[in-house]
Amino acid sequence: MIARPKRRLNPKKKHDYMWGYLMILPTMVGTIIFNFWPLVQSLYLSFTKWGAFGSYSWGGLVNYRRLFSDPNLAMALRNTIVYALMVVPASLALSILVAVLLNQDIRGVGVYRTLYFLPVVTMTVAVGMVWRWLYNADFGLINHVLKLVSIEGPRWLTDPSWSLSSIAVVAIWGGIGHNMVILLSGLQSIPSTYYEAAEIDGANAFIKFFRITLPLLTPTIFFLAVTGLIGALQVFELIFMMIGPESPVIRQTQTLVFMFYREAFIFMDKGYAAAIIFILFLLVLVVTIMQFAAQKKWVHYE
Repeated sequence: MIARPKRRLNPKKKHDYMWGYLMILPTMVGTIIFNFWPLVQSLYLSFTKWGAFGSYSWGGLVNYRRLFSDPNLAMALRNTIVYALMVVPASLALSILVAVLLNQDIRGVGVYRTLYFLPVVTMTVAVGMVWRWLYNADFGLINHVLKLVSIEGPRWLTDPSWSLSSIAVVAIWGGIGHNMVILLSGLQSIPSTYYEAAEIDGANAFIKFFRITLPLLTPTIFFLAVTGLIGALQVFELIFMMIGPESPVIRQTQTLVFMFYREAFIFMDKGYAAAIIFILFLLVLVVTIMQFAAQKKWVHYE
């Protein structure tokens, strides 16, 4: 067997490689300091037992054994998954509808796009406070309007049957603008020649949407599905602002991140909290891998 001679880089390529690595060096350093190292620290903390005044010692798998026997974990995991399944598909469907409508040549389209995008640039805390007032069972605007048509509105945020879905509605409303902007860029990258050819063949608007627009938009939809699901699995601010840790329905509403917050910053058990967050990390990792495996069957690239 003849050994192949090693390829030697010429000085120009060495120079290009050197500058390439220098350009990505700040990002690599930042990723190691702010992402990788905290991950390693959290993993270590998940194997520690915390006592009074911030003291801790090595505990091995004690936190994980306690976690898998904790009924709150099953409830929080269920709430997290149910919330994500409510928010992501509905938000994507409505965002596609809005993006297609606002991609038309209509009067005042810029105003409509701005109005849909406003929730994205509004602080989540402010959004949660406003919607908490709207949902108020006694003097909120939603129940007031329902009373005008002789409907007794439920206690949106204090009834376990409604609390999680009420928060999901707010998340869907707030996510449409972000998704719409990205979908608009995907829609505007579709060549107009496809639509012109379809018109010559006599295709109507529905056929053009399902045979041209939707298939060519699947890479953008896939991107939004991945990022949206990761974000939904990490929901915290809306639950904190609209429900709160002292609410009687918090157990039926809390997600994994909220459970992590309670253990880490209310009960001050950072080892147990780190174990919770690693369960979430594994959940996000598995779901993302599944999405990338499934995208080969429905995502169409030109």
